[in-house]
Amino acid sequence: MDKEAKFMITCLIFAVICNSVSSDEWKATVVKSIDALVGSCVVVPCSFSHTGGNLPKSRLRTMWHYKGKTPDTKGNNIFHSDATLIKDNFKGRTKMLGELGQNNCTLEITQIRNHDNGPFCFRVELVKEEGNEPTKDMFSFDKDCVELNMITDPAEPTLTQPMAATQGEPYTVICSVMHTCPTHVPTLTWNWKTERLIVYHRLIHSGNWETQSILTFIPEEKDDNRELTCTAGFNGGQTSSSKFTLNVKRIESYNHIIIPAVVGIGTALLFGIFCIFMAKKYKNRIAELQNQEGTMWNRLSRLSRRGRR
Repeated sequence: MDKEAKFMITCLIFAVICNSVSSDEWKATVVKSIDALVGSCVVVPCSFSHTGGNLPKSRLRTMWHYKGKTPDTKGNNIFHSDATLIKDNFKGRTKMLGELGQNNCTLEITQIRNHDNGPFCFRVELVKEEGNEPTKDMFSFDKDCVELNMITDPAEPTLTQPMAATQGEPYTVICSVMHTCPTHVPTLTWNWKTERLIVYHRLIHSGNWETQSILTFIPEEKDDNRELTCTAGFNGGQTSSSKFTLNVKRIESYNHIIIPAVVGIGTALLFGIFCIFMAKKYKNRIAELQNQEGTMWNRLSRLSRRGRR
C-alpha cells in the first residue's frame, strides 16, 4: 500500500473519530413531525445540550436550515442569528422563542405557507469572544430535523356534555380544540350568554396543545331543543365550529292540582271554624235564656207567697 493510500485511510479514520466525538458533545431533542395550519403559526419544540454544560448566550450563533443544505448560504436558512442570511420568503416569519443560555432552541414560524413543509434542522455554533467568527465547536443536528404537515382546514372543536339538562339545575359543557401554536392560542366563543366561563391551555404532547372553554349555565324550559355552538378562531383568521341540540328535562308541575286542593281545604277549615263558633254562640244564648227564665220564675214565686200572707 502506497503512502497516499495510507494517508487517505488515516484521514478517514480521523474524520470518523472526530465526528463521533462531536456527536457525543452535542445532542438535541426536536419533534420529528408536527401539524401546521396554513395561514396560522406553529411552534417547534427544541432543546439541545453540550457536554461542557450551559454555554454563554453571547457566544452562541444559531440557525435553522433546510436538511442537507449548507447553512452558510442565504437561501438555505429559514432562521439565522444574522438576519441578512435568512431566506427572503422567511424573513419576518421566524423567531427563536427559547433562551439559548438555557439550551432552548424552540422555533416559531408564522403565516404558514403550504410549501413550508421542510424538513428543517437546527445548527449551533460557538463563536469567538471578539468578532463573529465561528470556532471549531459547532454542530448541525441533521438527524434531528422537523417536518411540517400542512393542514389546510382547522381542527373542529370537540364538545363534551351530559346527555340531557334538567330545568333549573346547573349544566356544564366543555369545548376543546387542538393546536400547535401556543404563542397565538385559538379563541373559543359560545352562542350563549353566561357569567361563568373558564378557559384553560395545556400541553398534551410533542408540541400539541389543547385549549378548553368550560361553560356553565342554568337551563330554562324555553331552552329545550335550542342549538348550542362553540366556535374556534385561529391565528390567521380561519374558524371552525361544533354544535349540538340541547334537551332540557322539565320539572313536573302539580300546581293545577295543589292550588285547588289547598283552596278547598282552606275553605272547609274556615267553614268548620265558623260552624263551631256559631254552635258555641247558640249554646251560650240558650243558656242565657234559661237563666233568665229561672230568675223570672223565682220572682213570680216570691210574689205569689207574699199575696197569700
